[in-house]
Amino acid sequence: MAENWAPDSWRAKSVEQVPAYPDAARLAAAERTLASFPPLVFAGEARHLEDALARVADGKAFVLQGGDCAESFAEFRANNIRDTFRVMLQMAVVLTYGAAMPVVKIGRMAGQFAKPRSADMETIGGVTLPSYRGDIVNGIEFTAEARHPDPERMIRAYNQSAATLNLLRAFAQGGYADLHKVHQWTLGFLSGSLQGKLFEDLANRLSETLAFMEACGLTSETTPQIRETDFYTSHEALLLPYEQALTRVDSTSGQWYDCSAHMLWIGERTRQLDGGHVEFLRGVKNPIGVKVGPGTSPDNLLRLIDRLNPDNKPGRLTVITRMGAAKIGERLPALIRSVAHEGRKVVWSCDPMHANTIKAASGYKTRLFDSILAEVRAFFAVHKAEGTHAGGVHFEMTGQDVTECVGGATAVTEANLGDSYHTHCDPRLNATQALELAFLIADQLKAERQKEQERTRAAGG
Repeated sequence: MAENWAPDSWRAKSVEQVPAYPDAARLAAAERTLASFPPLVFAGEARHLEDALARVADGKAFVLQGGDCAESFAEFRANNIRDTFRVMLQMAVVLTYGAAMPVVKIGRMAGQFAKPRSADMETIGGVTLPSYRGDIVNGIEFTAEARHPDPERMIRAYNQSAATLNLLRAFAQGGYADLHKVHQWTLGFLSGSLQGKLFEDLANRLSETLAFMEACGLTSETTPQIRETDFYTSHEALLLPYEQALTRVDSTSGQWYDCSAHMLWIGERTRQLDGGHVEFLRGVKNPIGVKVGPGTSPDNLLRLIDRLNPDNKPGRLTVITRMGAAKIGERLPALIRSVAHEGRKVVWSCDPMHANTIKAASGYKTRLFDSILAEVRAFFAVHKAEGTHAGGVHFEMTGQDVTECVGGATAVTEANLGDSYHTHCDPRLNATQALELAFLIADQLKAERQKEQERTRAAGG
C-alpha cells in the first residue's frame, strides 16, 4: 500500500475540476449508496491489463485506446456500444496485422462521463450558468435546473456503466469477436469507402489464414484466442467522490483497487504533484495513465512518474502525450530522453486529439484529420529517432457516421460539420476516419518491426 495513503486522503489536498455540490448531505448519501454497490470491474482483471501493458512497455505489444469524448445518458443505446466496439475490433485487426504483435484494446467506455472545463461558468446571451461538466455532474441543456450539480447523477452513471460493461463482456467473450466473423464487422456506411475495401481485402487474407489453421486443427473450439478477445475499460478519474466510492480492498491481495474501471488516467488539467487527483491515483493499484502537454518539463514528468509509480513497475504507468501537431517534434524528445536516462519504465502513448482542437467559422468545435495524422506520424518519428517504442494511441472516436472532424477520405468539410454533429463535448473521429488512421498507423508499426528485424540480423551477423 502507498505510504500514508487512504481512499479519502485526497480530500486533504487541493482539488481541481470537482463541482461545488450545494447540498453536502445529498452528496454524502449518494456516495454511501455507491459504496454499497458491487464493483464494476475486478482486481484480477486490472492485474491482467497491467501484465499486458508491461509487454507494451517492453516493446512487445501495442495499445489501442479509444471511445467517446463523454458518454451521455441520452445516447445510451446498445447499437452505439456495439458499433464503437466493432470499430475497435476492426482497428485492432488492422494494427495486429501490420505490427505482428498483440494489440491491447482499452475502451473509453463504461465510465467516461465527467469532463474538465476551462471555466467554472458559461455565459450565453447575457445569461451566466455553471459550465456543463458531463452527465455524471449536470445536464447539457442551458437552463439553471439542468446545470445544477446533482450527486444522484453518479448513481445513474454507475447503472449505465454496469449495463455497458455487461454488453461489452458479452461481445468480447460470447462469440461476436470471433475472427471468423471478421467480414461481418464492416459497418454499412463503410462498405463503399476505400477503407471498407482495404479492410475487406485484409479480411480475405485473414480468412485464408484461418482456413489453413483450421486444417491444422486450430479452430474456434480448440483455440479460445480465435473466438474471444480481452477488452478493457478506462476513463479519466476526474470526479473523485465517485472514484472513492467505488474503491475496494481486493480480497486476494489486500490492496486497494478503483473498481470503476480497469484503467484510470489523470488529465492535463489535474496532474498537480500535490493535488487531489495525483494523491488518489498514487494509492490504487490499477494501471493508470497521466496526460502531459507541451508545457511539461522533463523534471516535472520525472516527479510525476516517481509519485505515481515509485516501484518503477512496468505496466503500471502510461504517459499519454497530447502535444499538438506543431509542438510534438520539439517537446517530446527531451521527455523521452530524460525518462530513458533515469531508467523509468513507462508505456508511451499518443493522444493526437486534444491539442488539435479548433473552432470552425460556423462555431462548431472540430479537429483537422491532417493535424491528427501529423501528430501521430511525429510521435512515431520521435520514438524511432530515440530508439524507443511508440507504445500506443489514444483516440476519441465513435462507431457512428458523424461529421465532427474535418478531413479524411470521407472529406468531411467545415460546411457539413452540422450534418451529423452529436458529441456532448469534443469532436470525435467517425468509423471511416478511425479505420483510415489504423491503416496508416499499421504502416508505421510495420516499418518499426522491419527495422527491429534488421537490427537483430545485424547483431547476429
